[in-house]
Amino acid sequence: MSTSSTIEVGGLDIYLGKETSRVRTIYIILTNTGTMLTRAIKSVTNAPYNHASISIDEGLKKVFSFGRKQPDNPFNGGFVQEDFIKGTFSWYPETTCAIYKLNIGESEFKKLLRYISVFEKNSSKYFYNFIGLFGVPLNKAIDIPASYFCSQFVAEILRRSGVQLFQKKSSLVTPDDFRNVDNLELIFEGRIYDYPALKGWLNYNPKRYQNFPFRKYVKQQFASERRKYYFRDGFIKPKKILMEQQMRKMKNITEMFDDFK
Repeated sequence: MSTSSTIEVGGLDIYLGKETSRVRTIYIILTNTGTMLTRAIKSVTNAPYNHASISIDEGLKKVFSFGRKQPDNPFNGGFVQEDFIKGTFSWYPETTCAIYKLNIGESEFKKLLRYISVFEKNSSKYFYNFIGLFGVPLNKAIDIPASYFCSQFVAEILRRSGVQLFQKKSSLVTPDDFRNVDNLELIFEGRIYDYPALKGWLNYNPKRYQNFPFRKYVKQQFASERRKYYFRDGFIKPKKILMEQQMRKMKNITEMFDDFK
């Protein structure tokens, strides 16, 4: 006798329904944030993208991967549901991406949701497989319990769901490997915040992130003779305004010390 049920994924209850032959579509997102670390990786791999994620909806509302748990700390990694409003990507509005769609069966889709739900409920028990990264260029699989890197997670969760994309172990799969899978159809390539389906629901307002610590978000650009200061939201702030902010902070500190005299 067939039964129906719901499962919570990404904070939403998803109806699983009865077993059918319905075709489901999931999405693989490859990204490059352009940070110093990703540029260093790119110089070695020569690959345009160095991070992989999986989404169960076209609008990328429910995107999962292994990556930074805190945007300002690349070494604190684990299972994450990626947030385009408040998460790591919002720090890098010039992030480029390639988005692929993959059609799978209903039964595989249900298994995928169940596995994601397990990762969500036990997220604190999973860690980023930094050591496994060193085995990839050596073609030596390094599997550590409850640890994954981004492309390893995507490949493994698909494999466990019955979707076998690669003939090698998941711990040897790189983000660039997804670009060579025949079953994947490229539907968008460019800046992540220009993705039409994302813009349809995302209320991304970079100005909301302007009031963060000065030293973390200023990036000096020397492309022109006149020096410009860019915050991570992409908006230019004149040097005069930045210096005035710092002078006010210094003035407050000196006034505080004067009170102790």
